[in-house]
Amino acid sequence: MEQRRAAITAVGHYLPEDRLTNADLEKMVDTSDEWIRTRTGISERRILKDPEKATSYMAANAAKELLEKRNLDPAEIDLVIVATVTPDMFFPATACLVAAEIGAVNAWGYDISAACSGFLFALSTGARFIESGKHKKVLVIGADKMSSIVDYTDRTTCVLFGDGAACALLEPDTDGYGVMDSIEHTDGSQWSFLCMLGGGSLNPPSPVTIEKKWHFLHQEGAPVFKAAVKGMADVAADLVEKNGLSGDDIRFLVPHQANLRIIDATARRMGITMEKVMLNIERYGNTTAATIPLCLSDWEPQLRKGDNLVLAAFGGGFTWGASWVKWAYDGSSD
Repeated sequence: MEQRRAAITAVGHYLPEDRLTNADLEKMVDTSDEWIRTRTGISERRILKDPEKATSYMAANAAKELLEKRNLDPAEIDLVIVATVTPDMFFPATACLVAAEIGAVNAWGYDISAACSGFLFALSTGARFIESGKHKKVLVIGADKMSSIVDYTDRTTCVLFGDGAACALLEPDTDGYGVMDSIEHTDGSQWSFLCMLGGGSLNPPSPVTIEKKWHFLHQEGAPVFKAAVKGMADVAADLVEKNGLSGDDIRFLVPHQANLRIIDATARRMGITMEKVMLNIERYGNTTAATIPLCLSDWEPQLRKGDNLVLAAFGGGFTWGASWVKWAYDGSSD
């Protein structure tokens, strides 16, 4: 019997229209365009300014683009998984809101909270539902409204993040395409270096948590950078070695868009040149769970059936992982 895999058969994305440029940030905090670009590679990021719109709005619009491109009835979707650390609310899950908005009346869904590794974790779990035969169409979405948890008086973090959403459709494949393998890791012992202290059951909202700014993202740059460089580079290299691949076999590295220096270190560890690396950090910044699917959507026209892609990410938790995907269709045919 041929092995059933979960193939990515379509992608879509949504980005807010408003741009927050480095020049804008120069007017808000003590920073400069040169400082931001040389340390992160970011020139601008998108911001969802409408206070009545949240993560589910972006996720649903990304899904609608995908459905339209595929001419797919949303009632055919079996499962919606949304990776996010900025859900509209604690409950219901953002996936429930997205399914209702797009008309996925026969789908169930849930959210995954793994920060910047969220899409990879969601892709891995979504693939299992396809491989098991339980479902035929799984929608995996990475979406975050990071502007809702960023302190725009903190020069060390406000330059990094943007808002956006992107998604991938998983369907069964028996011809050797799809999610071929993946490796996932977590290390909760270092959670305090990258977290949001307020809002949960440990520190529910109160005047104290608001005064201490615990409802904003907190990041300690040095330990996070060190862990991210090692974690993302090592797991990508481990995945390639485990599957007997080399840099020559890889069409593209699809890295989480956190920092250009981390991405460069990962590429060098894998033995590939930057020409083989998907990059859009300059235009979007770090959109957390959305960065990897945003790259796939941006590069879709260049992708060809059979291309080997290595997806890699590192995020708060700490969480990190990598996936080997054999692309299932020619992007130019759509």
